[in-house]
Amino acid sequence: MQINKKVFFTVLFILVLVLAFPAFAEGENEVDFGWISILPPLVAIVLAFVTEQVLLSLFLGIFLGAMMLNGWNPVSGFLRAIDHYIVGSLADPDSASVIIFLLAIGGMIGLVNKMGGTLAVAERLGKKVNSPKSAQFFTWLLGIFVFFDDYANSLIVGPTMSPLTDKNNISKEKLSYIIDSTAAPITGLAIVSTWVGYMVGVITDTYRNMGMEVNGYSIFLQTIPYMYYCIFSLFMVLMITLTQRDFGPMYEAEKRARLTGKLVADGSNPMSGDEIARMEIKEDVKLRASNAVIPIVTLIVVVFIGIWYTGYAEVGAGADFKEAFSNGDSFKALLWGSLTASLVAMVMGIAQKIFTVGEAFDTWMEGAKSMVIACTILVLAWSIGSVTSDVGTAEFLVGAVSGAIPVVLLPIIVFIIAGLISIATGTAWGTMAIVTPLALPLAESYIEMGADPVMLIITLSTVLSGAILGDHVSPISDTTIMSSMASGADHLDHVRTQMPYGMVVAAVSILCYFIAGLTRMNPVIVLIIGAAIIYAIVRFKGKSVLVEDLKKIEA
Repeated sequence: MQINKKVFFTVLFILVLVLAFPAFAEGENEVDFGWISILPPLVAIVLAFVTEQVLLSLFLGIFLGAMMLNGWNPVSGFLRAIDHYIVGSLADPDSASVIIFLLAIGGMIGLVNKMGGTLAVAERLGKKVNSPKSAQFFTWLLGIFVFFDDYANSLIVGPTMSPLTDKNNISKEKLSYIIDSTAAPITGLAIVSTWVGYMVGVITDTYRNMGMEVNGYSIFLQTIPYMYYCIFSLFMVLMITLTQRDFGPMYEAEKRARLTGKLVADGSNPMSGDEIARMEIKEDVKLRASNAVIPIVTLIVVVFIGIWYTGYAEVGAGADFKEAFSNGDSFKALLWGSLTASLVAMVMGIAQKIFTVGEAFDTWMEGAKSMVIACTILVLAWSIGSVTSDVGTAEFLVGAVSGAIPVVLLPIIVFIIAGLISIATGTAWGTMAIVTPLALPLAESYIEMGADPVMLIITLSTVLSGAILGDHVSPISDTTIMSSMASGADHLDHVRTQMPYGMVVAAVSILCYFIAGLTRMNPVIVLIIGAAIIYAIVRFKGKSVLVEDLKKIEA
């Protein structure tokens, strides 16, 4: 009932707005809304904080904006929100390609899981696990391998590596942290993943609303060196694993597990999920790592060739590889790659008699269903981006804020805002949808006043990186919950032990964004500086969790 009351009062607030601004008569198409133009994204953000329901938040933001553009008429606003903005967001062929890409990736994941592909990879790695360090390292490595989807990452890595980490007395808190740290962070960095289509779509749509036609995939690739939170999260896990040192609540959890064998704390409520990754695999199926490797490699190869081919066809025979790749159609390439990989997985499963033709399509559809929420968020993201553009939110913010914030602090502020919104809502995608259309025009205004053009890429990376920060550490994030479930950890214990590590990485990321914004230093050098700081923190703040060292302390 608490959420229902909050939703009620928020809707009531929107209705008050309708009565409070009668000056905007129905039928007036050209209106300068001024500060009122911030209401659609503001309502979406505030409602997301209050209700933790990003779909509802985005829709009400769209509804409010459509209502403003239709003379504050709620009936017209509701209808236009649906038939103009939501339906209109799917009218573009590129948008339709992204939706099909997401569904096809989900279908491919379902096929690979049923063939036991990733389970086979995990079992091969498991033969080399003979210590706590190797157990954690191969868990991290498998997390890197399952880069194509954060859900698949959480639900595959946990159940497949849990027996190996349990055998080596790794706490459930540590396992869930490793899983969570190689879910959204690696998927956000991967050049081909379920997130790529979404991020490329948001980027392309935002640039288009700014009057700029760009290759969204090429822009995304440029942000990767500046995705500090994602990169440093992966590096933090690696350093903690290799040094066998922990700090804060995680140290206490590891100390308990190593000395007493208690993988969970007394009185905790573990979330069990060991059956998730295995429930669809038939007992008589021979596990082959190639069942995962071949479809994924097919996906990557077809996408890269597809981007080059479409760019080559666009530019002409005289184009070199870089020019052709930069002008390629990533939407078509992602679509070709995902469907080709799905077809390859189907053929492999049928040839091995793992499933019939009918079962193959049923499995593909079950996997595709897992992406319905993602597709829904994406459609609403495109829609609120269009509404924000039509009511002039970006123009107002540019005029109000431009010059008020030193350009060197812009990436830091955007990173913090994106992180806070994502933590409060538990979704990186919704955060990207809300913040990207506001941050990029603001950064562009600084460039027009003489700032370095690279600030646009840095600012975009802070939106993506900050959104993933919240997705990583938020207690209401789906991947955080899935990580607890997949590892069999108590959810609150997972959040409590992971939070200090996430905040350390966030602080180092902020420092690196400051360095990048102030000096325009080569991004590789900035990454080395950040990595050195993280290593120093782990080395000097962390305490050894080796059994022999713990016994000495206890003695």
